[in-house]
Amino acid sequence: MLHGRHILLIMSGGIAAYKAQLLIRLIQRAGGTVQAILTESATEFVSPLTVSALSGRPALTELFDLTQESEIGHIELSRSADLIVVAPATANLLAKLAHGLADDLASTCLLATDTPIMAAPAMNVRMWEAAATRRNMTVLRDDGVIVVGPDEGDMACGEYGPGRMAEPEAILEAIEAHFQGADGAKPLAGRHVIVTSGPTREPIDPVRYISNASSGKQGTAIAEALAAQGARVSFVTGPAEYANPRGCEVIRVTTAREMDAAVGAALPADVAVFCAAVADWHVTNPAQIKIKKDSGGNPPLLDFAPNPDILKRIAALEPGGRPELVIGFAAETGDLEARAREKFAAKGCDWLLANDVSAERGVFGGDATEIVFFDASGHTSWGAMAKTAVAQRLAQKIAAHFR
Repeated sequence: MLHGRHILLIMSGGIAAYKAQLLIRLIQRAGGTVQAILTESATEFVSPLTVSALSGRPALTELFDLTQESEIGHIELSRSADLIVVAPATANLLAKLAHGLADDLASTCLLATDTPIMAAPAMNVRMWEAAATRRNMTVLRDDGVIVVGPDEGDMACGEYGPGRMAEPEAILEAIEAHFQGADGAKPLAGRHVIVTSGPTREPIDPVRYISNASSGKQGTAIAEALAAQGARVSFVTGPAEYANPRGCEVIRVTTAREMDAAVGAALPADVAVFCAAVADWHVTNPAQIKIKKDSGGNPPLLDFAPNPDILKRIAALEPGGRPELVIGFAAETGDLEARAREKFAAKGCDWLLANDVSAERGVFGGDATEIVFFDASGHTSWGAMAKTAVAQRLAQKIAAHFR
């Protein structure tokens, strides 16, 4: 799929540099060619000789290499590539890129190009979560840098959390998806996708409600990833913490019944992704004024009724009304695979993404999750990864389905 494509691979210093060597092989197997640049710190982790042997081209390290400057030049080097991939992308190199610094060959090539840039961050979890890194990532995304990952997992330093470089296979998928969009119409151009997101709120009285801790971060990331693939996205969201996804039609609701009606009104669609954490029950007769304590302090008696099962209802629609792909999410606590397998069978959806939202995992409101993916052929663990990486991978799978 990368036949005739030339990739400039910039490797910066980090233990994940060893995985970038596999990325070279994957790009070559897909038909692409690779020119590698190593920062000075990258040479502490991998040998330029090894990278040269893998890529079939001299691995470059020095800005002021007179031979390379006369024969290639850092300007031509950066502009002759079809895509620049920074993997691993350390906090230091990302900061340079965000602020336009150019003091070595890698950062100079990044500044002196109009070629698209893709970055696969890799760093300690505290560095990834630092306010400065968050600001830099916002700048880079706004500048059009394609970000892949990071994943969540064990660090070389002994800590655990988001910051691991995305796996080479996931980076290759992102590279292929980029070129599919660059070759003309984006993969999901002309497709209509409905994405539900966030929690719902079921009123008890004018000031109290039943809800959950869903922040809407995962649904927002999915909507943006699908829009980036060219889809027309109807984003149906409950009261969430995150800003509206870019490039999407936003439909705001509060209750599960309102969400059900909004999804029905948004049909027909090619795909429906049910990421919202929908309340299972609602109070049948919420009070019109604030409920007061009685003299004994006894709690009020509330009558509940089930909310509509939106995922199951849409999955059961007849052909012509049913989206071609109906995708659900299962938020579980304990015995994830067994409970998700039961839900997948009961809901009638095509794909199901299950994750463990136990409090100690910090999934609700956090940046990372761990997905088990179910389809008709069985289930596969995607492992721990950032929610943005989950969104990218799901969008790529949807695009591949329609190819």
